[in-house]
Amino acid sequence: MNVRGTFKPHLAIKFKSEDGNACTFSVDTTRIPKKYRQPDAYLITHAHSDHHGKSAMLSGRAVCSDKTAIALEIRHEHKYNGSTVGMGESIDVNGVTVTTYPTGHTVGSTAFYWKNEVGTRILVTGDVKDASRLPKCDILITEANYGDHADSACHFEDDITGFNKAMEMDSSIAFGAYAFGKAQRAVELIRDFGYDGDIEMEDKSLALTQRLLDNCGELVGLGESGGEAMCVVPPWDLGKLPRDIAKYVLTGRSDYYYPAINISDHLDATGLVKMVEDIDPEVAIIYHPNGDRPAKFAEHLNSIGIESISIDNIKNVLSNEFI
Repeated sequence: MNVRGTFKPHLAIKFKSEDGNACTFSVDTTRIPKKYRQPDAYLITHAHSDHHGKSAMLSGRAVCSDKTAIALEIRHEHKYNGSTVGMGESIDVNGVTVTTYPTGHTVGSTAFYWKNEVGTRILVTGDVKDASRLPKCDILITEANYGDHADSACHFEDDITGFNKAMEMDSSIAFGAYAFGKAQRAVELIRDFGYDGDIEMEDKSLALTQRLLDNCGELVGLGESGGEAMCVVPPWDLGKLPRDIAKYVLTGRSDYYYPAINISDHLDATGLVKMVEDIDPEVAIIYHPNGDRPAKFAEHLNSIGIESISIDNIKNVLSNEFI
């Protein structure tokens, strides 16, 4: 619950550690005011603003991956005050061993995994693009950004072919991509398709990509290449570029002026279902985003035999057996 409008939670998980101690992990929430009892940890899955890392990063109880900490500092221009953990590594949080697993949503995005006092395996994913390395668990707490199985807009594939064709058609080209997440994906794709020249980027995208990506090649500021170059800028900056540059937006949306190439940072509805089936939990709890998609995803999972519940319905149904 919000505390007089000052606390924005995704969820808090209360459980007992293997030593029998009561623990609380807040996942992707703003900080609780100091006058209230603090959780044992603020787990930050990634640095997108709707996951409240801007607030949680200021707490000494914050926990995230090392690259998420870098992204938070660059994006919000504040020092990260919490603890960091390498991807695929573990960290002790008040006697609880918490292990990270990559989700592929952004550079550094991580799922968190731990066990309670009776050995129940708990996995919180955050947003997911690649679920291939996520472990099996008993309680899966996950997202439903594209979880409405009945909505055709929630079924898609990345148009990697379209991205490559755009590169082949024009020697001077700009891709509109959000500075954190999509811009790094764009640079990876450009390099994967063999372009080894300069890539021009606006300042925030440039700083994030240089710090977060290994082997990103030569990145320069806008107008600094001295000749033809690929450009990656936020979508709203495409109109500031010269008219003779071909322009595309990397998005699944259809409301941009420039042609869109569908490149998503999320699993679609089919991918989300497969993820849950592969992880094989006893129960799936759906907690993100706001709106009706968590409930619709939980309803679909129940219809195919996977016990599920959305976070807004949890208080009256979920028994203390699980959390």
